[in-house]
Amino acid sequence: MWAHYRENSSMYKRTPSRESTSMTDVEENSSLLGNGLEKETLNPSWKLSLPHVLVGTLSSFLFGYHLGVVNEPLESISVDLGFRGNTLAEGLVVSICLGGALIGSLFSGWIADAVGRRRAFQLCALPMIIGALMSAATNNLFGMLVGRLFVGTGLGLGPPAVALYVTEVSPASVRGTYGALIQIATCLGILGALLIGIPVKEISGWWRVCFGASTIPAGILALGMVFCAESPHWLYKQGRIAEAEATFERLLGASEAKFAMSELSKVDRGDDADTVKLSELVRGRHFKVVFIGSTLFALQQLSGINAVFYFSSTVFKSAGVPSDIANGCIGIANLLGSIISMVLMDKLGRKVLLFWSFFSMAISMMLQAIGASSIVSNPGALYLSVGGMLLFVFTFALGAGPVPSLLLPEIFPSRIRAKAMAVCMSVHWVINFFVGLLFLRLLEKLGAQLLYSIFATFCVIAVIFVKRNVIETKGKSLHEIEIALLPQD
Repeated sequence: MWAHYRENSSMYKRTPSRESTSMTDVEENSSLLGNGLEKETLNPSWKLSLPHVLVGTLSSFLFGYHLGVVNEPLESISVDLGFRGNTLAEGLVVSICLGGALIGSLFSGWIADAVGRRRAFQLCALPMIIGALMSAATNNLFGMLVGRLFVGTGLGLGPPAVALYVTEVSPASVRGTYGALIQIATCLGILGALLIGIPVKEISGWWRVCFGASTIPAGILALGMVFCAESPHWLYKQGRIAEAEATFERLLGASEAKFAMSELSKVDRGDDADTVKLSELVRGRHFKVVFIGSTLFALQQLSGINAVFYFSSTVFKSAGVPSDIANGCIGIANLLGSIISMVLMDKLGRKVLLFWSFFSMAISMMLQAIGASSIVSNPGALYLSVGGMLLFVFTFALGAGPVPSLLLPEIFPSRIRAKAMAVCMSVHWVINFFVGLLFLRLLEKLGAQLLYSIFATFCVIAVIFVKRNVIETKGKSLHEIEIALLPQD
């Protein structure tokens, strides 16, 4: 297994001459089976950690909700606030939130390391509550943009925090399944935003309710984290060893906690307290793994997925499909794909799902490009456009959606994990911002056929990139992965 692991990765290797070694090599280096503890006999109950994971994924629900909340009400908002027909202003209402998310994500790693994962969740909930209330109460475009900026700051803090938290509190045997819960919560948030936006055309000012409703899950997240466990990995890095072991007992059980502490101590190289410099991530010994993570997030966004979520109503309207029906179908396709990915994540593995997800997304975008061309007659074009978009969302949810945020915390060493996630998520938000800002303009200038072809090309690039650079991590503890991938000093 680990021989295959090393052959697929040139990121971190201790010595090149040991590439053909087996699992025994890792065991000799780590001594993880010491004190008579056999790893194979350990099977921590998923029931202990699940409640903590579910509370954490409320941030993902909010992430999805705010991605989709302007989709259906955007036309009503533009009429009420006086910028109807201004595509730049409409793009700003969408993308200013992403600009705020970039600000939040830039500081997310340092915040998560400084105050802990639980307080990072609470800090991400606060601006989302303030911003949602501002957007709900405003009577002008400026107030809407300021409120969306506040919300975006919270959204930027949330994804790195939940990725770190779920990875660090989950048993290895279900870590992939729990990681898929992040995507399920996200698509439930998108679906919730689409559903709550249905009455917006019949009820004047309903879009204000759409924004205000998001304060409820944000408040539950902030309060719920008071009762959740802190990440034992963070506690250990702070030197709070007894608390870390007690937290492992709470999450995994007593016997498994002893083994987890044993693993954690074996990968403690004595440098966790050192300050992680940005230069170490962008051009130092960790550059390649951070580059791979950043590229995965960039390709995820350049595939066109958020263009689908942000402006699906507009696109389906041009295809002659009622927006409420189309958006409901998109939400269901997203949810169904996410549920299937949860079942398959710890069976097929991360790389397999990611590879075939991007491959299928490329085919889906090509179908949409053909549907947008003059080659196909109107009924056929309609079926290709709608079917291609639904297939695209479904296959995205199978792998390209959930895998990057799960895989990256697994392969990042504990010392740089939070800050490396911040760097990668910042790349995610930069690309996301420009896709949201420019999609409608590009659609007007280039036309749907060329734009969908560009998205399809990025999906093909992602297939090649995953094949050459991504490694498999299913079934391995974070400490085994870190030991196998330790960089040379």
